Amino acid sequence: MAAEELSTAQLRVLSHPMRLAFLRRLRENGPATSRSLGREFDLDSGAASYHLRRLEAGGLIVEDPALGTQRERWWRAAEDMSQFDPAQHDDGSARRYVQSVVLMAAEELQRVAAAVPRADAGWLAESAFIDLRLPLDGERRQRLRADLMGVIERYRTEGTADGGSRTQVRLQIYEQP
Repeated sequence: MAAEELSTAQLRVLSHPMRLAFLRRLRENGPATSRSLGREFDLDSGAASYHLRRLEAGGLIVEDPALGTQRERWWRAAEDMSQFDPAQHDDGSARRYVQSVVLMAAEELQRVAAAVPRADAGWLAESAFIDLRLPLDGERRQRLRADLMGVIERYRTEGTADGGSRTQVRLQIYEQP
């Protein structure tokens, strides 16, 4: 895929759930200030600034000078995605990062589950909830992952060109631990 692998230092930064949430928010909704993120996540601006400085030090976000003023700094994600291969990092920060990602996905699934009774037919028609277990050996798991990553990359790069209405699609690829 086009994204560079997260470094060990970046994993340490993102192992904090709030920083992971900030990064996701900046990727999905665009630039924001520490004050606006603090309000959105119910943090004081000092705590929000601290997390943003850590994300900046990790190279995960950058200041957007076109939006900034002398009083406020606007931040945006440096990249539109993160890529992480757990096999490349077997340390505590990698495990904390994976745990944060899984917990964030679980929280999001709770919100989706709560919205299902009110969801319109179009959302249901475009969604796919597949309860399937594939018994694959190591080589076939690696091939499936590579194939899926290729499909994801193709749609990710196509998705930036059309300018039409978009929704967020979430994908997690993992073997049952």
